This record gives sequence, structure tokens and C-alpha cells, in this order.
Amino acid sequence: MQNFVLHLPTKIIFGRDTIKNIGPETAAFGGRILLVYGSGSIKQNGIYDRVTVSLAQAGLTVIEHPGVKSNPVLSHVREGIRLAKEHKVEAVVAVGGGSVIDSAKAICAGAEVNHDVWLFFKGKKGVKSKLPLTCVLTLAAAGSEMNGGMVITNEETSQKFGTGNQLLKPEVSILDPTATFTVPPSYTAYGAVDAIAHLLEFYFTTSDPATPVQDRFMEGLTINIMESCRKVLTRPDDYQARADLMWCATLALNGLTAAGLGMVGFPMHMIEHSLSALYDVPHGAGLSVVMPAWMKWRAAEAPAKFAQLARRVFAVEEKDQYLAALEGIERLKSWFRESGSPVSLRDLDIPESAIPALADNSMALAAIWRLKEYDSAVVSSILSNCR
Repeated sequence: MQNFVLHLPTKIIFGRDTIKNIGPETAAFGGRILLVYGSGSIKQNGIYDRVTVSLAQAGLTVIEHPGVKSNPVLSHVREGIRLAKEHKVEAVVAVGGGSVIDSAKAICAGAEVNHDVWLFFKGKKGVKSKLPLTCVLTLAAAGSEMNGGMVITNEETSQKFGTGNQLLKPEVSILDPTATFTVPPSYTAYGAVDAIAHLLEFYFTTSDPATPVQDRFMEGLTINIMESCRKVLTRPDDYQARADLMWCATLALNGLTAAGLGMVGFPMHMIEHSLSALYDVPHGAGLSVVMPAWMKWRAAEAPAKFAQLARRVFAVEEKDQYLAALEGIERLKSWFRESGSPVSLRDLDIPESAIPALADNSMALAAIWRLKEYDSAVVSSILSNCR
């Protein structure tokens, strides 16, 4: 286990009927707030009304900024920054999933500076301060409600970049599992895939050979994500299963899983970002295509950890390390398929002829994330396994 510093400043309010707390929790940070949300689903399921009533009862002045896309875009963030500065907002409230919360984080950071917010994502500027951020989570997936990461697509350059900073962590996040009851089956599955990808990025990229505590922790979360996802796909209003899935997704990327692992990388996310940047596919859908392909590529060189996952998570009995690894990868892929998530480029309507362009597109982020092993040829090789 490596040395580490773990700081989790986000206050989590979890459970039924907790959305009413968003007003008083936000009021602690100021009286003028920017309300960021998506395309309108929260107005259909009643969450918008519950949020705005709470904000009004707390005496807050609300400036609304709707319209966040599934793959959030830079132009929307820039407009949110303009609104925040124009109205001198003192805090931001995000109501949605990871896309909404990531957009809100970028607005919070961008509102505090005079340079363009995209410079944070290019690694040219660092976050020094931000507006306070409170959240109401509506999708179990990204873990953005408790971490310092954010991902945005620059639609002008077709680049989807992610960056992180401890200061970006929300001050308060409200997690009411009932807010996810109306999430469509497809996005429920994509969210579960995203959470599993976060776990497996850490699990497979740590260079520390002795991580038994973290291994068991991540294996357990993976099992629980798959089990709870199966349950909610069968019965969407299963509160306990929704609660399990929501909390697992938060734990997958809030710092606990990576503690003690040392340097880790996000190569699967790096490759997927090109799929969603160029073809606007849902992030989790892209990951369920890339993940088995990357795992197969990496297992050919170092099968032991993949065999361990296969045996502990999927009860694979094969004794040969490489064959066990391949069987585990196929079982994960089968779970993706069973859940309704795509498993090939064809499923995403992306032609194989697009592989060179996808690989080239990923190079800028590979450089920023210092994934030196991944040149265009390597990424093309991995994508060629996405069949």
C-alpha cells in the first residue's frame, strides 16, 4: 500500500424525502444562486418542483440555467459562467446526473477567473477557487457528486477532456434514491457500467502488487453494482436496490477506492472520450464497448489481475491465468449485453473505418493525462477488438 492523503469534504445527505434540504443547505453559502439542470426530465418527474419550492422557502434568488446535454458541452458552460458573473451569484445548485454536476463544477470554477474555462481542461491553468456547489443527484453513475473531477466536450474542436481538482468537490450532495425511479432502463445500465469502469480503471492500472484491502473493496462494489442493477431493471421502483446502486456509484469514485494504490490511469475513459466526442454516444454505452476490448488487450501481457477478478467476481474456475482472464472478460461483456448496454462499435453505429480517426482524436487527451504508452497504433489495436 502506498502513502496517501484522503480528504472527503462533501456532506452527503442520503435517503428518502431529503431533497427538501437543498434550500437550507444552499442558503448557508449565499442568497443568489444559479440553478443548473438538464433538458427537462426533472420537470416531468416532479423533482424540479421539489427543488424550487425548497429554494424559495429558504429565501433564495434563483437564476435558472437549463439545457445540459448527456455529453455536456463547453458552450453551455461558458453561458453559465456569463450568467453567474452577470447576476453575481454566490453559489450554484446542480440537479441531475454527472453531466449536470460536471457542468456546474466548470461554471463554479470559471466564474472565479478572467481566462477561458477550457484552459483548465487543457492543463494550462489550475483551479485556485470556485463558487460553492450543492447538488441533488438524479442518476447513479459518475460519482461527480462526491469527487473533484469534471468532463466537458468542446464541440468546436470535437475534444472531450476531463480534469480534476480537490477544490471542485461539492459542498453538499443530496442522494435520494427515489429520484432515480424514473431513469430509463438504458441509462440505468449505462450508469452502472460507468461506475464499474471507475473501479476497474483503478483495479487494473495500479502498479502496487500488494493491495488486498482495495482489491476486495472494489470487487465487492462491482458485485453489488451488478446485482442491484439487475434488480432495478426488473423493478424500477425497488428502493433498496436503487439505494444500493446509488451509493455504490458514489463510493466507486469518491477517493476511497483509489486510496493507497499510488499512480493510476484512466486509459479506458481516455479512449471512450473519443467515441462520445465524435459520435455523441452516451458515456456508459461507449465504456461497455471499450472496456472488454481494453481488458483483453492488457490481459494478453499481464493476465494475473484479470484472472483474480474473474475468479472472485464471476466464480471462474479455470486454472490457467490467461484463459481465466478471458472467461472473466466474456462474462463481464455478457452482463453488459444482458443489461442492454452495447458491446461493439456496430452496436453504436460506428463503422470500423472510423477507428483511425478515433485513435488520432484520443492522442491529445493521452498527452494531457500522461498516458505515454498509448500512441495511435495502440489505441487502434484496442478499438479493433470492439467487435
